[in-house]
Amino acid sequence: MRYLVTGGGGFIGSHLAARLAADPNNEVVVLDNFSTGNRSNLNGIKVTLIEGDIRDRTVVERAVQGVDTVFHQAALCSVARSMEDPLTTHDVNITGMLVVLEACRQAKVRRFVFASSSSVYGDSEVLPKHEKLQTAPMSPYAVSKLTGEHYCQLYSTSFGMETVALRYFNVFGPRQYPNSEYAAVIPRFVSAIKHGRIPEIYGDGSQTRDFTYVEDIVQANIAASTSKDAAGQIMNIACGNRWSLLDLLGHLKTLMKAEFSPILHPWRVGDVRHSQASIEKARTLMNFSPGVNFDDGLRETVAWYQQTA
Repeated sequence: MRYLVTGGGGFIGSHLAARLAADPNNEVVVLDNFSTGNRSNLNGIKVTLIEGDIRDRTVVERAVQGVDTVFHQAALCSVARSMEDPLTTHDVNITGMLVVLEACRQAKVRRFVFASSSSVYGDSEVLPKHEKLQTAPMSPYAVSKLTGEHYCQLYSTSFGMETVALRYFNVFGPRQYPNSEYAAVIPRFVSAIKHGRIPEIYGDGSQTRDFTYVEDIVQANIAASTSKDAAGQIMNIACGNRWSLLDLLGHLKTLMKAEFSPILHPWRVGDVRHSQASIEKARTLMNFSPGVNFDDGLRETVAWYQQTA
């Protein structure tokens, strides 16, 4: 089977590429411009690498040739970045996504699996968040992901393409880039503690997240590519629990044998206060069940950063 992983040099994409490439019957193509990904993430993984931008039609059309399933992971994945530069987020996450989707239609790709985001729910007070909940994006990033979902639905209903949109909730794990002002909270905290800096929180630390280990995201993508009932659907992918940032820091203090009080900053515009997913739809339609609990995933993540990052 031939697969394409866009953004395959990134955090999630490289884990997905590795899982696919572990099967000798699979051929895995990675398309990445390495604007946020890292070539080292693909070390030891047998893939055909096409270096290019998802907005480049010629490159994308070449990448999708003969492909059965496309996993579209490529994106600018930051709420904060999107608030500062909404035009680039739109260009990559919406225009780029549509270029890939249309190339898939023309090449008769069997299934398109799209990496969406829990950010589409906005700051709804309803918990857990379920797929029938009214979406209310609070950032250009969230708008871009919701727009991608709409395009998936359009191509499914109007063009007969098999599309699946997966709403990820706060993914974490090894290879997640820590050295950026836009870095996700877990690698940012771990990196700070490792290097003797005090972790910084925007808000009071009471905000909660449904932290989801990257291997469970990979599992969900594989299931979404094969499940008959998943075609045309939008589903939450998460653990179905939630932890506050102060809870997270408590775990990290224990794991990393550190003691500190975090530095608190004002809340950031566009940040969601509380997030927790209902995963019943994914469980019902494609038998998804998270296999790695928060403590074990955090332990694996910290061990990786202590050795490499």
